[in-house]
Amino acid sequence: MSDVVTYERDGDIVLIGLNRPDKRNAMNDAMLAGLDEAVRRAQDEAKAGVIFGHGAHFCAGLDLAEQAQYMRPDGPRRPRGRWHPTFDVIARGRVPFVSALQGACIGGGLELASATHVRVADETTFFALPEGKRGIFVGGGGSVRIQRLLGYARMADMMLTGRVLTARDGERVNLCQYVVPDGGGRARAAELARIIATNAPLTNWAICASLPRITDMSHEDGLFVEGLIGASVASQEGLERVLAFVEKRVDKVTRPTDAGEE
Repeated sequence: MSDVVTYERDGDIVLIGLNRPDKRNAMNDAMLAGLDEAVRRAQDEAKAGVIFGHGAHFCAGLDLAEQAQYMRPDGPRRPRGRWHPTFDVIARGRVPFVSALQGACIGGGLELASATHVRVADETTFFALPEGKRGIFVGGGGSVRIQRLLGYARMADMMLTGRVLTARDGERVNLCQYVVPDGGGRARAAELARIIATNAPLTNWAICASLPRITDMSHEDGLFVEGLIGASVASQEGLERVLAFVEKRVDKVTRPTDAGEE
């Protein structure tokens, strides 16, 4: 495993850490390679995963010092779309991922977060898409994933004006689903990952792999595929889980008793 990406198994979940804290975990080629290795390894070793940043920040986006070398007329060339395969493994693989966000979640860092299925932001988190100011464009799937979360108008606003959103702003516009106190993101993300890991694996796969595709389909095609997926996840495990509910061996879903922050 790369020294700029850490990998830790904790029961049924894995904890994958971006480890360039002195660079606000900016994504360079070495980190992308380490992340790719980690998320692919997780497909065989875990039932859910957490992606987090070491230090005060999640990820400040593309390492612009490295990028500048590739942008020079006489510089080396790198293939376009190189982030896409890694982020697609996160977004549509067998293992659901929760991201624990703090500090900067900017540009490519927000693209990475948007590839995860659940996003937990602590109160220090701030979101931005400064590509307009940098003379570049999103390249990690953000034009698809972030735009689906925000809608065109909000994403265009962030990219054109450089608007920065707080954690609470991010929750309001769907960039994160949970906001927790400063320093609490990783623990909450791990707690949620452990809950996810108890689900039926086939259903987790269907949620991660089929829902993003169904949203691209027409109404009728989406309903058709929904029926196919429903049949494909049927299993003995599913039957046993249904029977456990029918036979009152598991609790019913009830109204939350704690109306506090989530």
